[in-house]
Amino acid sequence: MYYKSNIWKMYLFGFFKNLHFISAVFIPFFISWGKLQFSQVLLLQSLYLLFVFLLEVPTGAVADYLGRKVSISLGALFGTIAAIVYASYPSFYVFLLGEFIFAIGTTLISGADKALIYDSLKKMKLEKQSKKIFARWHSFKLTGLFISPLIGSVIAVKLGLRYPMLLLSVPLAIAGIIALTLKEPKTKQKIESRRYVDVLVKGVKYFVKHKELKIIAFDFIVISIVSYYLIWTYQLLLQRAGVSIAYFGVVSSLLVLSQIVVINNYSRLEKLFGSKANFLTMSSLLLGVGLVIASLTSFVPLLIIAILISGAFGLGRRPIFDSYLNKFIPSRERATVISFISMLSSFSLIVLNPIVGKAVDLSLTKSLLFLGAFAIVFSLIFRIKEEILID
Repeated sequence: MYYKSNIWKMYLFGFFKNLHFISAVFIPFFISWGKLQFSQVLLLQSLYLLFVFLLEVPTGAVADYLGRKVSISLGALFGTIAAIVYASYPSFYVFLLGEFIFAIGTTLISGADKALIYDSLKKMKLEKQSKKIFARWHSFKLTGLFISPLIGSVIAVKLGLRYPMLLLSVPLAIAGIIALTLKEPKTKQKIESRRYVDVLVKGVKYFVKHKELKIIAFDFIVISIVSYYLIWTYQLLLQRAGVSIAYFGVVSSLLVLSQIVVINNYSRLEKLFGSKANFLTMSSLLLGVGLVIASLTSFVPLLIIAILISGAFGLGRRPIFDSYLNKFIPSRERATVISFISMLSSFSLIVLNPIVGKAVDLSLTKSLLFLGAFAIVFSLIFRIKEEILID
């Protein structure tokens, strides 16, 4: 049981790493304090995703040669530095530097955290408990995401829009200190730096040969992208409706909570809508309807309900798709194929972000109306057949 402490420490690490105070007011931070146009905000996100892709192999080598504990600790350290840089001065280029440093931190942690948990369980011969442990770890991370916007709104109102980003450095530093106390599970293979090379080779080969996998992945990627733009625009809608930033954190937390409700009620929702396929169709449809309503109304109660319905069903689909995708992928190919599908989504966003950003600058209403209508049409035309949705 030498590695038992790793598990609860990683629970705490996940909680503190996800105390994203800035999530409460990220749009006012960028636009009001940072003086950016929305298109510049999404351009920054495209560059961040590109940085993450380019840094996967070199940061994976850190986990290979210095250990996953060191990689995770350094990831939290770079996150701490990035938050301080980001809050130092309102400038696109300062923010770009912050995104680059954040990307280093993200890639140093990505994969290494899960691997350290699993290898710790393996050393204790408790691999069979991994599903329960990872679910609990995910719950700690969601708790951080739920609490942090409530705190972030208070910080923004009391201290100013700069401070939720600046004070993000505190929980990230705490996470880094916790990571330093982890015990490194020794492994013989060095695999992290090879992971993305494997993704490009094995992932592509397996993906192109399997029709059902491509159908499910296509639905997942398209609706994930539409949902992504809900996240980046809902605060613009709140601002337009005259909602005070003091309440932005409440809406953000409710958005997380609404996803949790959907995620924990898949079976009930499938029964309610008549089948697994109908649930997927209705979740896309509700995302689209919610976006259309949100784009057209400034009546605050209706706007918030529309945002929550869109977020709950658009963003709450991910875990069930992870399950469906895994059924079509053998264990030895699973990590590479899932990562390849995630990569396809990221590259789509890299291309689309500047286009959508410019469209929103021209008209928020028309942009969200188009995205909502697209999701509605997609849900009615592209329907996954029930027989390929294997439990």
